[in-house]
Amino acid sequence: MRKLLQRLLTKPVIRLANKWSSRPDKKRVDKALGDLYQNITTNPGKRGLVVPFSADKDRFIILSDQHKGARDGSDIFARSAKNYLAALDQYNKEGFCYINLGDSEELWENIFLTIKRHNKKTFEAEKQFLARNAFIKIFGNHDLYWDNDPLAMVSLLQVYGQQVKVYEGAVLETTVNNKKLSIYLTHGHQGDLQSDGNWFSKWFVSDVWAPFQSYLRINPNTPANNDQLKTDHNRLMYEWSSKRKDIVLITGHTHQPVFRSLTELEILYESLASATGEQQAAIQARIDKLHLERFRPPDFKGYLDTYFNSGCCCFDDGDITGIEIADNCIRLIKWEYKGKESVRIVLEESQLKDLRL
Repeated sequence: MRKLLQRLLTKPVIRLANKWSSRPDKKRVDKALGDLYQNITTNPGKRGLVVPFSADKDRFIILSDQHKGARDGSDIFARSAKNYLAALDQYNKEGFCYINLGDSEELWENIFLTIKRHNKKTFEAEKQFLARNAFIKIFGNHDLYWDNDPLAMVSLLQVYGQQVKVYEGAVLETTVNNKKLSIYLTHGHQGDLQSDGNWFSKWFVSDVWAPFQSYLRINPNTPANNDQLKTDHNRLMYEWSSKRKDIVLITGHTHQPVFRSLTELEILYESLASATGEQQAAIQARIDKLHLERFRPPDFKGYLDTYFNSGCCCFDDGDITGIEIADNCIRLIKWEYKGKESVRIVLEESQLKDLRL
């Protein structure tokens, strides 16, 4: 019966989830992002950190949206856990600073004690960065608990063995081409009427969606559902960042990887416009492989390189994506399973000095 219901309901349920899971409002997005950035840069340490760094020496890995759960049918992190642990182990050995960009714990569907019991290895892996003072934890909408629950500090002490402050954002500051570059990081739920901490969304996810998802074992975070034009929320995030000088915005929240303001599909269409012959055929084949209807895409040539999205650590095939900043570069990376091993793949890469801001 479950398999029959999966075949009948998975696609329509995912369509409905995509339609109703996000209601970004432009005015709210603009005000929330602007106010938070102003707060962090004028009053660092309260809502967020300002971190000066050297573009050629310092290294950061930015991961978001693990949604760690109870290892049951609704735990969309379960398949990705081994990739996540392998990635953290490698990044810690290489001296990266780890910025967790929110929704690390799925606290709309689970109580904290359940997550603590089933995710001991991931908390231990994160503690390795804390030991080097190289861990920045930012809250999202699904782990808003870290910001507004009076027991949050006790919970953090239990899993990390020390007090950990959880922020709403951070700003990395460096100099590129003799100009200041600010990299603004936050989860990205700001201005989303369905996700900005409202009680109805939390009730629906915990009491309706989670049991349904658990029974049918549905994970809506499939690569095919992310290889498309930017979601409305990502588009509004780009519009905000494109109007700021010398600022790059990096968020999570939408589970849709974005690099230099474009999704994978948008990057392919941009490449198709300038390709010829065999190159053009190969790019078109990659587009067709996404199983999307053909349409006339917008012109992406006028886009600035001001917006990035880390994607998520809970794709249904176990892949995780993230953003690296290292060696004067910014990269969109993926960790995937090759047999029993976890392998890092660079999907996109750019020199910081080449970003069009």
